[in-house]
Amino acid sequence: MTSGTITDGPALRDPHTPDSRLGHGADYLHAEHTLRSWFFTTDHKRIALLYLASITAFFVIGAVTAGLVRLALVVPDGQVFTNDTYNKLFTIHGVVMVWFFLIPSIPATFGNFLIPLMIGARDLAFPKLNLASWYVFMTGAIFTLVSVVLGGVDTGWTFYTPLSTAFSNTWVVPALIGVTIVGFSSILTGLNFVVTIHTMRAPGMTWFRLPIFVWTHYATSLIFLLATPVITVALILLIAERAFHIGVFDPAYGGDPVLFQHLFWFYSHPAVYIMVLPGMGVISEIVPAFAQKKLFGYKFVAYAAIGLASVTFFVWGHHMFVNGQSDLASVAFSVLSFAVAVPSAVKVYNWTATIHKGSLKLDTPMLYAMGYIGLFVLGGLTGLYLATLAINQHVHATYFVVAHFHYIMVGGTVLAFLGGLHFWWPKITGRMYSEAWGRISAFLIFIGFNVTFFPQFILGYLGMPRRYHVYPPEFQFLNILSSAGSTILAVGYIFPMVYLVYSIWFGKRAPANPWDARGLEWTVASPPPAHNFLTEPQAPKIPYDYPIQARETGRQHS
Repeated sequence: MTSGTITDGPALRDPHTPDSRLGHGADYLHAEHTLRSWFFTTDHKRIALLYLASITAFFVIGAVTAGLVRLALVVPDGQVFTNDTYNKLFTIHGVVMVWFFLIPSIPATFGNFLIPLMIGARDLAFPKLNLASWYVFMTGAIFTLVSVVLGGVDTGWTFYTPLSTAFSNTWVVPALIGVTIVGFSSILTGLNFVVTIHTMRAPGMTWFRLPIFVWTHYATSLIFLLATPVITVALILLIAERAFHIGVFDPAYGGDPVLFQHLFWFYSHPAVYIMVLPGMGVISEIVPAFAQKKLFGYKFVAYAAIGLASVTFFVWGHHMFVNGQSDLASVAFSVLSFAVAVPSAVKVYNWTATIHKGSLKLDTPMLYAMGYIGLFVLGGLTGLYLATLAINQHVHATYFVVAHFHYIMVGGTVLAFLGGLHFWWPKITGRMYSEAWGRISAFLIFIGFNVTFFPQFILGYLGMPRRYHVYPPEFQFLNILSSAGSTILAVGYIFPMVYLVYSIWFGKRAPANPWDARGLEWTVASPPPAHNFLTEPQAPKIPYDYPIQARETGRQHS
């Protein structure tokens, strides 16, 4: 079936038939038109768009600084920027991309927009708290941008002591305050999602009828609630240390800098799955829709989401193999790091099995999903190299780590974000985009990404350390290749910004279900009514009730 058409299905209705769930009032985009109606809205869908606009702006800032970093690395003698400027560029790139794009990207946008629609609720449990979370996010962002305007930060996105507390002469405190404030926004979002999923599901929406997207956001919300307070306390102590020399982390005052690493990574490794798990949820919605096949092993994928959220709290020490921790601790963290790969592999096998013998349609969202699966597998496998003690000793703090991180974060989270954006764009805006340009952009991003980051695996294995812009001349060719790839990647990112914005005014009107997908969000009009459902919806009896049923789950469950 081609895009833009609708078929009947057990969980779907034709949007042109009189169904009260489709709504007969104004859609959420046109219910009110004033700026006040946007900046004081409590509609979860509008708040999602506020987040989308915000994180897109931060993505642009992060991408521009990344481009400047790659420009500096074209030549080996460090003549493009001074040492201080280069340090500030990669720091701002990391701070903005991690804290202000990757962590909130999918939960704050698609999570906010879709969770109530997917579970049959009219809104999130705490609409005003939801709006407050965006204002908290923007307040933190302003503090961090102030640090950039005043002169920048040179500590790296990890803010390691004692550099951040004793030796850096840059605007560390405003950046730390900004990141700390943003943590409270994450806590509010996680709390809202957990309460909503527990208490506001439609009749018949049992736990094992929830979309995997909801499962992954539930698991992510648990990490928000349990891990974010730890980094919040650590950053507050760091601010106090820098301002008042209280002696928690600084050895000159009796502190222990390794303590900060423990606190930082106890949050920041779970934070990897704050970024990854929602992306897995997006892929778990796209793959069945474009294979027209029930998600293979639904319960295993749901359990794997909770398993990832649980095990990831016990692997932070693999970031600290070279900092002097005991051999016993290193071995334990190495084993646990291998264990965390198991639930990730479960998801990859299930997506692959879902695609197998499906009625495959290679529209833009599916191209992003398939790119995600390939890049995530490579990123995950190289993570096992880093979890191996002997190999980690060799490649620690080299470009091998940079490449691994970006294969997970960009190849994973960013591709999932773009896949989800194209998948739900007709639902969000009520407009279709150019499928031809969508496919071109997906292809460019996949090629550009690999040309950019695969050479960095080789650079790291050969011994080029990260965070240096002066390097031996024999590394120049691979650095030029990487920088050329970043140019292709940049073009791939620019295209969606153009044709998606163009589609808002000139795109073909979208039907309620352009992809013949399943789920309650596809039973309402595009764009949805202001209050989602005029009458209480009924959950479908079977999750992912597509025409092709996976053999092991072919029975109909009541």
